[in-house]
Amino acid sequence: MTDTLHPRDLKGNLPDPSYFRKGKAIAQTGRSKLQNQRAGLNNQILKAMRMRAGAENLLRATNNSKVREQVLLELSYVNSNLQVLKEELERLNISVEVYQHTEQTASIPLIPLGLKETKDVNFTTAFKDFILEHYSEDGADYENELADLMDLRQACRTPSRDEAGLEMLTSYFQQLGFLENRFFPSSRNMGILFTWYDSFTGVPVSQPNISLEKASILFNMAALYTQIGTRSNRQTKTGLEEAVTMFQKAAGVLGYLKETFTHTPSYDMSPAMLGALIKMLLAEAHECYFEKLIVAGVQNEFCTLVRMAQEAAKVSEVYLQVFNAMNQAPIKENVPYSWSVMVQVKSEHYKALAHYFAAITLIDHQLTPRDDEDKQEKALSQLYDHMPEGVTAMNILKDKHQRTLLGKAHLSRAIVCHEEALRLSNLCSQLKQIDILQEILTAFHKRAMLKDSYYKKEEEFLGLLVAPEIVCKTEYKAEMIPPPLSRVKVIDFFQRLGPLSVFSAKQRWSAPRKVLLTLEDGEIGFILKGDCPVQITSLDPLCPAAREGIKEGDYIVAVEDKDCKWCSINEVMGMLSGIREEGKEIKVVSIQDQTSSMHNKSATYSAGMQKTYSLICLTMDDDKNPKIQKATKKLSFLSWGFRNRQKAASTLCLASPAAPKPQSSKLFLSPYDSRACDSAMY
Repeated sequence: MTDTLHPRDLKGNLPDPSYFRKGKAIAQTGRSKLQNQRAGLNNQILKAMRMRAGAENLLRATNNSKVREQVLLELSYVNSNLQVLKEELERLNISVEVYQHTEQTASIPLIPLGLKETKDVNFTTAFKDFILEHYSEDGADYENELADLMDLRQACRTPSRDEAGLEMLTSYFQQLGFLENRFFPSSRNMGILFTWYDSFTGVPVSQPNISLEKASILFNMAALYTQIGTRSNRQTKTGLEEAVTMFQKAAGVLGYLKETFTHTPSYDMSPAMLGALIKMLLAEAHECYFEKLIVAGVQNEFCTLVRMAQEAAKVSEVYLQVFNAMNQAPIKENVPYSWSVMVQVKSEHYKALAHYFAAITLIDHQLTPRDDEDKQEKALSQLYDHMPEGVTAMNILKDKHQRTLLGKAHLSRAIVCHEEALRLSNLCSQLKQIDILQEILTAFHKRAMLKDSYYKKEEEFLGLLVAPEIVCKTEYKAEMIPPPLSRVKVIDFFQRLGPLSVFSAKQRWSAPRKVLLTLEDGEIGFILKGDCPVQITSLDPLCPAAREGIKEGDYIVAVEDKDCKWCSINEVMGMLSGIREEGKEIKVVSIQDQTSSMHNKSATYSAGMQKTYSLICLTMDDDKNPKIQKATKKLSFLSWGFRNRQKAASTLCLASPAAPKPQSSKLFLSPYDSRACDSAMY
């Protein structure tokens, strides 16, 4: 029972083994070690918070000065310890190098989301009691289903970082929807407590509401998408396309979480925090798109370089928006400080790249007779909101001195931005320890300095211009991709309880009643309607079934101890055929808290209505040749109906060992056929 994802079928057999997926155990990998440390820190934070709560309660309750002095000292220690633990948790959140691709040597690390940690949950006792109380079945018969559910939840705590892990989380999320409808009535507390830790602060949140479980699973789905995206090989175009898609899907899951669960108690899933995280993920998708444009090299062509400058400026802009969002209260107090600095570093870095591309566009390219002047003039004019004072786009293109001065101005801006990115990263102790980040920032800074030193030798920089801001422009539209929750098909673990549309927690049922069905004049006295389960309607109150205790609207759940909750009306008809003198025993249940909404009339089959079958006035002779007999119906039964309404007739014979009766050459119509009468029926 350690690797089940798919429940047994209704006969108790296991499905195709190829469908099973095993939740990846906590192996000693870099990512799993971090997750282990996160779980340990969460437990330490929980203990420290309990100690603080106890000390605060004691401080409020006592007036003894010595006791208060000791408690204040203890509170000071506990608060200091909490601060250390939260800083350690922040260090884990910025351990981005662990999640990157092994060949990632020339890309700034991306920020993934860490998986939320949870405590074990035992569904067994509460669900067994509810099955016995609500569904009147023995909970011990569902040991296998409960074990499957517990194993699936445990496996979801450590999903593999691939499509199989995403599929497993999606499967459990869908199972939670089934569980909510089966076992969690709105008017009752099931006594099951779900506990999840805040991904950023480690603060635990406990609720008896299954919505917390569903929301946390969605958050972990988004986190897994980000981890897959950061692991993609960003040195290839295919890997970057995968990364773009993964971050868009992660943003889509968080967007769905934000819209669906609006009152989550954990702050990492609050609307404000989710909004900031969505912006960050879409910014990372945009960053990967820009890297895809330059991964194979940038063509040394005027318009191409202008486009790259504008694309880089756009990446800088979206990261600046993320930084502003993260610095809004109360997000600023909860989001890791290193994340806020990282997005600010990226904003400065890509602004530097934008100015660098603009510099080499102007410095390294001179207008020649073979160039398209109009095309270059249009591209250059669109690079800025407004041209520098006293010059036009065409003047810059034709005047080498003006081009060089403006290019040098952009190069100076690039150097300033690179230096700011380096300064910010060095001020943050966590970022300072990320070697690959420091190497990349330093390399780009040196490249810009080398370009600058080359032109300084020519002494062309008297009267240096101020480089204008570059207009952001991109061909990429960062959009959230909705989560494909319906793509993974799962079977309800507890489907043996019956169709969910009928057998759910919101319905209250009577205990199953055994009823012996017998024939009276070849008739049973009611009509079957619907499929899965079959319902009794148009019950003759004077028939043997009614005297045995069958009620209008009852559902047949078993025929002679064979479960038929999932049987179609034809299958139930087959089970009921051949009723002898001793009769057949069936089990029925009644809805207790609501009345049947069906009309008390004998429905057969009509366009736009459900298929039903009449169980009256039908018999067979010993040779199995159907002989339809006219039934003498009781007046009280015939008088139920609606006048002046027509309906198509559809009756079905039930086999009976009744003695042969005289054959009739005349076909007698059912009393429910509009051709049979124009009386009180229709």
